[in-house]
Amino acid sequence: MTALNGQGVLPRQLLAALASQGVIAPELPFVDGQIQPASLDLRLGRTAHRLRASFLAGRDATISDRLPDFLMHTIDLSEGAVLEKGCVYLVPLMERLSLPADLEGIANAKSSTGRLDLLTRLVTDNGTEFDRIPAGYDGPLYAEICPRSFSVLVRPGMRLNQIRLRRGRAVITDAELAARHAAEPLVDGGPAVISEGLGFSVDLSPGPGGLVGYRAKPHTGVVDLDRIGEYPVRDFWDRLETDERRLILDPGAFYILVSREAVTIPPDCAAEMAPYFAMVGEFRVHYAGFFDPGFGHSAAGGQGARGVLEVRCHEAPFALDHGQVVGRLLYERMTERPDVLYGADMASNYQGQGLKLAKHFAPDPACGGHS
Repeated sequence: MTALNGQGVLPRQLLAALASQGVIAPELPFVDGQIQPASLDLRLGRTAHRLRASFLAGRDATISDRLPDFLMHTIDLSEGAVLEKGCVYLVPLMERLSLPADLEGIANAKSSTGRLDLLTRLVTDNGTEFDRIPAGYDGPLYAEICPRSFSVLVRPGMRLNQIRLRRGRAVITDAELAARHAAEPLVDGGPAVISEGLGFSVDLSPGPGGLVGYRAKPHTGVVDLDRIGEYPVRDFWDRLETDERRLILDPGAFYILVSREAVTIPPDCAAEMAPYFAMVGEFRVHYAGFFDPGFGHSAAGGQGARGVLEVRCHEAPFALDHGQVVGRLLYERMTERPDVLYGADMASNYQGQGLKLAKHFAPDPACGGHS
């Protein structure tokens, strides 16, 4: 077994070593790019179970034990199948885990998944929380998928969510964040708001043509997740324009906005986006909240990158103002520097990004050719 030293998130080279030892057991060999600098992409299996309700297995049961209580029908994904908007599906994944007692797992949706409003959460046997894998877990992995804005066409092997493995306490304290920011800025475009992580705010200053963001249209066609850069923005999104530096969010609507600050993730860190506080407003700030080492970092060709915000308003219309703090980044230390960095040693769709839709959409000519 690979010796693990120190506390923190495991980098790519250690994830690969653990896979070779059977700690991570893929049904099929890994594909290029599946192991990221600090995370592992998970692949959909060959079937999807349509559920009447989302569920967790619970401490004393497996997913297989509970599935008959919620199963409506099973879909073969082999030739591709549509997961319909507003429905809940459970898909067995191609990877399983046999973790040692000192390793736990955390999952997030991938960036493109979140930007499609495709709610994807990891579930496990004996699980009592979504997206959490307890230390020592030995068993299969499943993705619960609920398309919220667009129906999607999926196939086996598609990668909608990712896990990272960590040992011990990984979150960096506010004091250490402040010291790091003083030595090498972690954020620009505004003062560093450090309180239980690094706060970030929303940018509602007008861009080209007054553009400040996008709102998903309620009635659209299907998005084939294998088609990259092909879908016209106008068929799926309403452009949001304002000169008031304010946006009123509609209940139930889904928005793509962008942070005012450009953030940097140093090579020896990863970061997770978390909501700020419930009291700042009745809206959810993100669906996909993980930043690999090197995101926005000059050593990886980033020079700062703004965070794209996936926003859903809840019970009542809410007025969002330019510069309002809406979330925070929790920085986590790596056990060692990854042997590749996001955006430098591997292809990346979102390095150096500003306001940007998911990679499936064609460049938006109305904002200078960029989504």
